[in-house]
Amino acid sequence: MKEIEQNEDSVLVDEKSIRANCGVFGIYNHPKAALMAYYGLHALQHRGQEAAGIVTSEYIPEKQKYHFNVHKGVGLVLGVFGDEEILTQTLKGNSGIGHNRYSTTGSSSNKNNIQPFKVTYKDGNLALAHNGNLTNANYLRKKLQDEGTIFQTTTDSEIFLHLLARSKKEDFVEKILDVFRQIKGSYSVCILTDDKLIAARDPLGIRPFVMGKLDDSIIFASETTSLDILNAEYVREVEPGEVIVIDKEVIETGKVKSYIIEEAPKYKHCIFEYIYFSRPDSQIFKEKVDKVRRRIGANLAIEKPPPDKDNPNDENEKKVIIINVPDSSNTATLGYFNEMVKRTKNLKHEYGLIRSHYVGRTFIEPGQDHRQMKVKTKFNVVKGVLENRKVVIVDDSIVRGTTLKLLVDLIKKANPKEIHLRITSPPIVSPCYYGMDFPSKDELIANQYNGNVEEIRKMLGVESLEYLSVEQLLASVPRTTEKTDYCTACFTRDYPLPIEKDEEEKAKFDEE
Repeated sequence: MKEIEQNEDSVLVDEKSIRANCGVFGIYNHPKAALMAYYGLHALQHRGQEAAGIVTSEYIPEKQKYHFNVHKGVGLVLGVFGDEEILTQTLKGNSGIGHNRYSTTGSSSNKNNIQPFKVTYKDGNLALAHNGNLTNANYLRKKLQDEGTIFQTTTDSEIFLHLLARSKKEDFVEKILDVFRQIKGSYSVCILTDDKLIAARDPLGIRPFVMGKLDDSIIFASETTSLDILNAEYVREVEPGEVIVIDKEVIETGKVKSYIIEEAPKYKHCIFEYIYFSRPDSQIFKEKVDKVRRRIGANLAIEKPPPDKDNPNDENEKKVIIINVPDSSNTATLGYFNEMVKRTKNLKHEYGLIRSHYVGRTFIEPGQDHRQMKVKTKFNVVKGVLENRKVVIVDDSIVRGTTLKLLVDLIKKANPKEIHLRITSPPIVSPCYYGMDFPSKDELIANQYNGNVEEIRKMLGVESLEYLSVEQLLASVPRTTEKTDYCTACFTRDYPLPIEKDEEEKAKFDEE
């Protein structure tokens, strides 16, 4: 979901650094659809912490028509739906969709941007929840406005609904396909109509999207964690370029209605989903995240091993300590350590940082100053573990460097002998235009120091700093089909989809 604003001349421009990656959930044919959506969103809370919403479709027999019920609000799922009556009385209906929102500075102040979006058009009600970014949003929005469309939000996600409402195709499925064939970019989308639930995924399969089954109900979700919390059965992925339509006939016959938007020669899954964003207990892109993260950590150990003890043969010298930055690097650290102990016994895995789980993830909090304060309240060190030891910190990535610098300073207060950093991804050099919150290139620490790892090391104040190479990262991720491939644009500047002209200018880098 991309934020768009208008300047005084009504020329569409993108807000600086506004990128979003969200959680999407949909369920069809369940008597407690809202409650199921609530728990499904709770299991996707890591994908967005700023706002949440649910829309349900309720059939009113006395009026012989459908009514859409909506509840949305700023905050975590537990807070937005804290009143039980919202789920039992307000959000009645047997089908529903939900959304967790994730954004950066500026966009969170506009409550109109909270999804799911709901509209009424000539054929009934429509609601939509979207994870991803559209790369031709400016063009489509300008085109629609020129044709008389009035937008209620500043997000690209609203474009889906207007295109669908204005489609001249007669058949509903043809309308859906018509819309998605006009749109470029990344999207995992749930659309709710009066009597249908539609799931669609972009042809490159950039964002994860899965399908599940709970008794006679069909579920769609960004990750399998939503299925797990409901004890639902994992059926399969929504395939890249696929539109799935669920209605009463599908429930009765068990035959899913599937349609193809467009075939891509290669998929381009977001590799950063494996590195950081998805939960380790999820399965995405047809592979378990935990398994992939452990492999990434192991390959980092092979490529960039930790320092040894000063006197490796001295049994009395204390072992080198390997610690993780909780929680996103937990499993990669295990992979790193388990690979290293095959080669040396001079290492020990310890918990050197304790995280408070009552503070949100700094990576997705709006505002740099706010992020710095969150880091200070989020972690504490175990001094007895770190004092007078060589410490190797394994972390998943360095974006701006703010968090890691503060962590290093925090760990130094425990008086370690040395601090070494090992990063399970390559240097991030490029913004993402497909739904991941990476800031502009000038804010990225790798660009601020012109890719000079030694200078980054000095700034962070550690004895050594090593990143995983792009080659070893690609060697760590699964290739489940002949078409499986990955988007690495944030590391390589190799964008798999064309970017609109104004965004292309942002993506250009000086040759030096």
